[in-house]
Amino acid sequence: MGNERASVFGNDQDLDLGDFKPKTAEPPTARREDVRAVSEGVNFRSREPQPSAPRPEKRKPRRYRTGRNQQLNIKARAEAIEVFYQITDQQGWVLGETFERAIKALKRELDTGTA
Repeated sequence: MGNERASVFGNDQDLDLGDFKPKTAEPPTARREDVRAVSEGVNFRSREPQPSAPRPEKRKPRRYRTGRNQQLNIKARAEAIEVFYQITDQQGWVLGETFERAIKALKRELDTGTA
């Protein structure tokens, strides 16, 4: 055993690879329409993105500097929240002001006993 490695080509050092040529890619013979018809016939799902339904319009963010720095998180029905935002938008108030006015109105109503 010597320190030399064995050749991967064996003892034939005169290996001629001049005739070696890679295969060329042949153009596809099937038409896109034919492939689509066959795939739809066997219920193959396409991976192409499907147009999505339009998203509901988002409200614009409301950011005002009013000195109000406490947060109140409540759960309410969607209808009540929508009315709250409608009142706020109609009056040109910020959400905190609408809430404060609603509290004052409720307090007046409770004080007069009409609730």
